[in-house]
Amino acid sequence: MLTHHSTLSFAGHTLHCIAFDPDSFHEHDLFWLPHHAQLHEAGRKRKAEHLAGRIAAVYALRDYGSKAVPGIGEQRQPVWPAGLSGSISHCATTALAVVARQPVGVDMEAIFTPQMAVELTDSIIDNEEREILRSSTLPFTLALTLAFSAKESLYKAFCEWANPWPGFDSAKVSAINASRISLRLTALFSAKIVVHVVNVEWKTRDECVITLCQARPTSQETGPRSPALRDPDG
Repeated sequence: MLTHHSTLSFAGHTLHCIAFDPDSFHEHDLFWLPHHAQLHEAGRKRKAEHLAGRIAAVYALRDYGSKAVPGIGEQRQPVWPAGLSGSISHCATTALAVVARQPVGVDMEAIFTPQMAVELTDSIIDNEEREILRSSTLPFTLALTLAFSAKESLYKAFCEWANPWPGFDSAKVSAINASRISLRLTALFSAKIVVHVVNVEWKTRDECVITLCQARPTSQETGPRSPALRDPDG
């Protein structure tokens, strides 16, 4: 598969970006992955995205002296080497990966079209959140995409402490500005996390939104902090 590697500095982290051409993907490309047999039933698109994500992850791990290729966990999450955490995301023909010493996560989403925003709003935010987004200086389609992406990043970052499969109503948008969105955790998210408000950094790239959340150990949480991600298999 044809790929191109680049890096992006964001929120104190280096994101490793892989631009890939899914039309150039061949089944034998997967043999590079130690866990390629686990992808046997996946569709062609999924296989290409997965491969691009793992290539990005390998580049990110090299920054920490690791030559590992993250496997697939029981909940389809990437399995990182001991002492490291990371996150993978992909959008269209780009895959991203980030690695850190503490739980960190990243998410990348194409900015919703007006029609998508109409269809998805009620499943992502409630009326209170809608007012916060509409009162911001951002176009509503961008703000809604950002809310969606930030919640995904938050879930990835705090998955170790979260309840199984928390819904979008388990974290509520409480504030938003030009570089950060704050989310308030509800009891539906976790009974184990002391922190109640989490700050997620964000930026746009081309026609996409990128969010990053870094989680601190819960024993150190005393108030709003910057989160991180641990992501679902990307």
